[in-house]
Amino acid sequence: MASRSVGELQEMEVDRRGESEESGDDETKRKSINGNVDPNQPATTSKEESPVDMDTITLDPEEEDVDLVHCRIGKIEGLEVLQKAKTLSLRQNLIKKIENLESLRSLQELDLYDNQIRKLENLHNLTEIEQLDMSFNMLRKVEGLEQMTRLKKLFLLHNKISSIANLEHLTGLEMLELGSNRIRVIENLDTLSSLQSLFLGTNKITTLQNLEGLHNLTVLSIQSNRITKIEGLQNLVSLKELYLSHNGIEVIEGLENNKKLTTLDIAANRVKKIENISHLTDLQEFWMNDNQIDNWSDLDELKNAKTLETVYLERNPLQKDPQYRRKIMLALPSVRQIDATFIRF
Repeated sequence: MASRSVGELQEMEVDRRGESEESGDDETKRKSINGNVDPNQPATTSKEESPVDMDTITLDPEEEDVDLVHCRIGKIEGLEVLQKAKTLSLRQNLIKKIENLESLRSLQELDLYDNQIRKLENLHNLTEIEQLDMSFNMLRKVEGLEQMTRLKKLFLLHNKISSIANLEHLTGLEMLELGSNRIRVIENLDTLSSLQSLFLGTNKITTLQNLEGLHNLTVLSIQSNRITKIEGLQNLVSLKELYLSHNGIEVIEGLENNKKLTTLDIAANRVKKIENISHLTDLQEFWMNDNQIDNWSDLDELKNAKTLETVYLERNPLQKDPQYRRKIMLALPSVRQIDATFIRF
């Protein structure tokens, strides 16, 4: 239970160190969101390869799940025969433009992860799409999604997007992944009342704000930003998982209404005291490593969490105590994992 999964890659797994790296080098692209190398990614990218002619690729008109991953495709064309296709994966190709998909009206999932696409366009006919993955491209704007009113999951990880915009019509959206972009402000999310998971890690956000309308949000990840204060979460009464690691937070506060939290990650901040969380009785995982906790009595704040199973406190002053693990076990008898090590009975 070192980190809670939100699902497989298409339902991104949260990493307490941040959704991904900023650099965008080859090794980063091979990493999945939990920091492990994705075996489905090539060891090196193929951007210098010559694209193949689509005529050399055999397509089955009866196929519903079409997988054209890492085929060196340079241009989307010749796919009109795939009238029965419900899912189309064009991951890890050399595609520069979204085009020639108008006839694939039955598509429910479109995956263009890791290409060279600079603009979201020519998607207006794909009104049945429920899942769109445009991660690891060169997008600068969120646009061209006006007709995708059935969209439930939108992945825009690791692009060059500077602002959250043009999403107001996606009222059925349940998951939004905008990690590793250039976003500075949380905004324009008011109409996304169905949103359940929001990922904004590795951006340049300074303030938790404009989240009031997200009443159904259960997962909020905003790791590796520039947050200094926990605030603006009072309306998120359904929130279960909150990831705030690698920011500049000094005080645990502002969680009075988030009573359903099961995971709280405030690792790698500047917190000196565990406080204001005694009401979080459903807490199962508590990540507080790499802070400045030095008082054992602080663990009393966690005693009401009878189902607490995992605590991370390593690289705090507390860890210097030779009885470190024993004292945690005595203070929190329900815990089954301390840092990365399971307790043996």
